Amino acid sequence: MKDYLSQDQIRTGNLILVSARHPLGETKAPGLVPALPGFEDILLAPQAAKALLLLTEDLGCQGQIVPVSGWRSPGQQRQIYEDSLAENGPEFTRQFVALPGCSEHQTGLAIDLGLASPRIDFIRPDFPYRGICQAFREKAPSYGFIQRYRAEWESVTGIAHEPWHFRYVGRPHACLMTHLGLSLEEYLDFLTGYPLGSPPLLCQAGGAWASLSYLPLSALTEPLTQQQLAGRSSSLEISGDNKMGFILTRWE
Repeated sequence: MKDYLSQDQIRTGNLILVSARHPLGETKAPGLVPALPGFEDILLAPQAAKALLLLTEDLGCQGQIVPVSGWRSPGQQRQIYEDSLAENGPEFTRQFVALPGCSEHQTGLAIDLGLASPRIDFIRPDFPYRGICQAFREKAPSYGFIQRYRAEWESVTGIAHEPWHFRYVGRPHACLMTHLGLSLEEYLDFLTGYPLGSPPLLCQAGGAWASLSYLPLSALTEPLTQQQLAGRSSSLEISGDNKMGFILTRWE
């Protein structure tokens, strides 16, 4: 994060929304690392990979749950889309494959996971609501991950139910979204009710307290430093929403 918050940072951070309604636009490829040891060709942003490793170690599920698809370049996403059109048709592709520029996989914060098997479907890997996969799903928010596309959110996300697709949003957001039962789209709208300068939303995660505030892009009329935004907090995280503003997470 730069010393001064600027408009171009609205497309950076763990909470950015990427969808057909909110394409990612022109961004630099994030710094990337292997999603898990032994899967050097499947990449994630470093903070997401670290959390995924800690989560799998906590569950002891190495070898049972495997990464299937992580970061994708725009060219890779385009090829996957075109291949699916040819193999599966437009209706299937519309439900399960995002258009180039509209996929969370281009952020490095999304991972498709599958139950280990000799043959794994790349588009729809098996990740059932039972056993070790369900244990992963239930533990995921504590490590900053959410199941991004649930059946009841299809009209909101525009993507069909995907039990295998997880998105890193960080703590405390994953826990709060799960507690409130909100999709990322709904959660970002919810946070606009806590504008900077008004009482923040207080929540607890991992034994620490965080205060959440929203800074609309329209309010960024002069340069603001991280120190000004952090106030008295010991740590500040800033994420754009790829829409109209920024989410400030201050750790107390």
